[in-house]
Amino acid sequence: MTVQAVTFNIGAEVFAVPVEQVREILDYQETFRLPGAPDHFLGLIDVRGVGVPTIDLRLRLGLPRAEPTPLTRILILEVPRDGEVILLGLVIDRALVVSAFARESIEKAPDIGIRWRSDYITGVIRQDGGFVVLIDIARVLTSQDAAMIGLSSNEPWERVP
Repeated sequence: MTVQAVTFNIGAEVFAVPVEQVREILDYQETFRLPGAPDHFLGLIDVRGVGVPTIDLRLRLGLPRAEPTPLTRILILEVPRDGEVILLGLVIDRALVVSAFARESIEKAPDIGIRWRSDYITGVIRQDGGFVVLIDIARVLTSQDAAMIGLSSNEPWERVP
């Protein structure tokens, strides 16, 4: 059995999210900043008339801010969180490809030796002398993020039917 995932770069690192969570990949666009939001919460973008909350994964993982380039993209994801599914924009440095990984090739996330908290990570896959990190976007979101995008208040985003 295989797992299909969209791979992308943040700096030199390769990450992946399950293909079934990716609604679309957009060119980078500026966000409408919300006052008082944490630095990694960039604000809202308009996706065909819907305000989609957008975070910078680079900043959320504690990496330094990077200026957008012509390769910078925004993944529009359908993220399961607390029994619901929300739309979320995720700024990435570069989209790569859709890859199929054998389920048995996915290793447990190590607790040490990586620069991100292991609870964000579903698993790692050895590939081309390096690793692809399968990331759980729902776990990347903090309770403050959840409040900003309305999971515990009014709902300023579109729920996925």
